[in-house]
Amino acid sequence: MSVVRKKIRIGDLLVQNGIITEQQLETALATQKKTGTKLGNTLIELGYLSSQRFLEFLGEQLQIPYVDLKLYQYDADKVRLLPETYSRRYRAIVLSEAPDHLLVGMADPTDIYAYDELVKILKRNINLAVVRETDLLRTIDTVYRRTDEIVNIAEELGEELSQGDVNLADLLPDSQLEDAPVVRLLRTLFEDAVQVGASDIHIEPDEKVLRIRQRIDGVLQEQVMKEKRIAAALVSRLKLMSGLDISERRLPQDGRFNIKVRGRSIDVRLSTMPLQFGEAVVMRLLDQSSGILSLNQVGMPETLLGRFRTLVTRPHGMVLVTGPTGSGKTTTLYAALNELNQAEKKIITVEDPVEYRLPRVNQVQVHPRIGLTFASVLRAGLRQDPDIILVGEMRDQETAEIGLRAAMTGHMVLSTLHTNDAVSTALRLLDMGAEGYIVASALNAVLAQRLVRRVCDSCTVDALPDARQQSWLNATLGDRGKALKFKKGTGCPNCNNTGYHGRIGIFELLEIDHALADALRRNDNAAFANAARQQKGFQPLTVCALQYAARGVTSLAEVLRIAGQVEEAEGVGAEPVQKS
Repeated sequence: MSVVRKKIRIGDLLVQNGIITEQQLETALATQKKTGTKLGNTLIELGYLSSQRFLEFLGEQLQIPYVDLKLYQYDADKVRLLPETYSRRYRAIVLSEAPDHLLVGMADPTDIYAYDELVKILKRNINLAVVRETDLLRTIDTVYRRTDEIVNIAEELGEELSQGDVNLADLLPDSQLEDAPVVRLLRTLFEDAVQVGASDIHIEPDEKVLRIRQRIDGVLQEQVMKEKRIAAALVSRLKLMSGLDISERRLPQDGRFNIKVRGRSIDVRLSTMPLQFGEAVVMRLLDQSSGILSLNQVGMPETLLGRFRTLVTRPHGMVLVTGPTGSGKTTTLYAALNELNQAEKKIITVEDPVEYRLPRVNQVQVHPRIGLTFASVLRAGLRQDPDIILVGEMRDQETAEIGLRAAMTGHMVLSTLHTNDAVSTALRLLDMGAEGYIVASALNAVLAQRLVRRVCDSCTVDALPDARQQSWLNATLGDRGKALKFKKGTGCPNCNNTGYHGRIGIFELLEIDHALADALRRNDNAAFANAARQQKGFQPLTVCALQYAARGVTSLAEVLRIAGQVEEAEGVGAEPVQKS
């Protein structure tokens, strides 16, 4: 590997090969002095070349291969030959093992010091490959799970509690107990959850075991531990962190706290529930450090995004975002608020709870026990002369009517409803007691959304529909369904053998036009539904999901899951599905 140990000036080589210009190199070097980042990263951030082109060029100069970790089938046991600490420190990963050497991927294979340290640590000859740093860090997060560590700490805590002479609840507030097993167990739980991108942690005591489940890409993954005794200690500690009453075990409680995990600020929303064998805890993790997405980052198709942006920037009216819990409604609304948040606009939000904190926005946390309800805050908020109002959820008739009247009197109102699709949302307002003529005058549009899982890039293969899926396609699309090609993931270490990695939003947008408004005024549900499905440009959720499946982004199994949720198979065939 003498070629690797040779010092090269990558900037000069890029200029010599005509990949960047001399002027671009000078600009990048000047920027590098200010930021302190590596030259390659600076060139990529400035847009002078893509990360893949840079890494391929670097590999060519060093005469080593470029490995795309998204597509590489690595062996998790081989990866663990290099301890996680060193893998993160030197940005390196063991890719494969041969009799006389290890193939090691590095984000910066020109780092001579890191290369020498890796040789000492692994005690083997090393051949290098170049890998993308973001893919490397994601792979490290996937491989170096904390499951074994969680089990070991749980056993240690179980042994401590079995002695019976320690009242853990009395000791927990002591700040000197940061190394106590219960604290280390919770810290490890949070680190593992953040590392794999879990949105929820569920702690559930059973008759003989303790189940800890994490929701990853919308699906729960379970870890079962025999140390059921530790459940009470975990719940007590979490209640203390949330400022809850640790002596109350008969009633549900809600709380929240903030923690720092791996340099990231995580807001934790906690809910307890008394069960037959103890108290269950569900914690929702909100990463505050990642910031709020913009509308461009939400994932809407371009045509739909333009229409939605026009709707939310109108001076008045109501726009509702609908879908079940965990469908991304809050993310979409905050993305819209983030774009609308300007110095000349007064924005008030009424939420339960306040999930993300926005500068310049007046955010109110409701507190029903003292009479601070959605309706009362909304009524008081209108006296604050707002331009834009966000209501966390339309939960009752009073809140809905106040919001609709505010939309009719010069305010832009954004809110959510828990309904299956856009068509049923407007009808739900009528069911809540709102007058049809008010809904028709105030409601501008409804955006329904879901999150579907992405097929893993590393293990994607062609997939033929099974008998059930083909029958559904025939009933939905007729002969058009036979021409579509689909993908699925076979399962690999990169996706934890699920076949999926990450999620993407699917959307349907229903704008209230004259035909729809007329049906609302007459309280004619059937006419409203028919007019909605005939509206030009209206595309049901299932069609959007099918288009993603036809492009290989998601699987047909995910489409059928969504179709079952929204129960709209009868009208899916109204719009053609485009293949990529």
